[in-house]
Amino acid sequence: MGKPMIGILPLYDDDKESYWMLPGYMKAIEEAGGIPVMLPLTSDAEIVAAIANAFDGFVFTGGHDVNPELYGEGTEDFCGKLCTERDAMEAMLFKHAIGMDKPSFGICRGLQLFNVLLGGTLYQDIPIQLTAHPRINHKQKPPYTEPVHSVAIDRESLLHRIVRTDSLSVNSYHHQGIKVLSSQLEAAAKAEDGLIEAVVMPEKRFILAVQWHPEFNYKADRHSYQLFLAFVSACTR
Repeated sequence: MGKPMIGILPLYDDDKESYWMLPGYMKAIEEAGGIPVMLPLTSDAEIVAAIANAFDGFVFTGGHDVNPELYGEGTEDFCGKLCTERDAMEAMLFKHAIGMDKPSFGICRGLQLFNVLLGGTLYQDIPIQLTAHPRINHKQKPPYTEPVHSVAIDRESLLHRIVRTDSLSVNSYHHQGIKVLSSQLEAAAKAEDGLIEAVVMPEKRFILAVQWHPEFNYKADRHSYQLFLAFVSACTR
């Protein structure tokens, strides 16, 4: 069997009106045995359907905030930049992926997107809206390879079967997060302040998303690399 083709959702630069990609997403997939391909950014339903059929799995990357309209809220002043075309394309592609049971790996925005598309809601800004204690640094400064907080992992989850540990020290660069978890998802990891840091979709081959950024430290951290290995393996099957 040949290497699986992995579609990676593009990042978008508003100022330059251009697509771009962090090399860690692609290098991690390549080193894990897959063929990474950055996708176009399009809301053309026919093109998205063709992409869904052509690829073996998908990485839903970080980036813009998810539009609060998708979970029934108005956009607060403390919400970040939005990208409606990303929201539209990723919603269509994720629906196809679920229907076709194609593996999908969400990272940061990807976790938030999965939750919203499946009926959950988000904190539009964690420092303002999440008042839990202890206070956790969810938006670190560079270098992003350094861990800044820990997460506790559900021992019955797919995530635990992949990393084989009860806790992880993770990096963190986000200001939004899951407020109400979708009834179609299960929490696989939580931070000390109670924020959900990883989710899985039960009974699907591989629908997994994490709030942290394994693409930054997959070379130095074996647990980060194991996530990509497990994802590519699922795409291969």
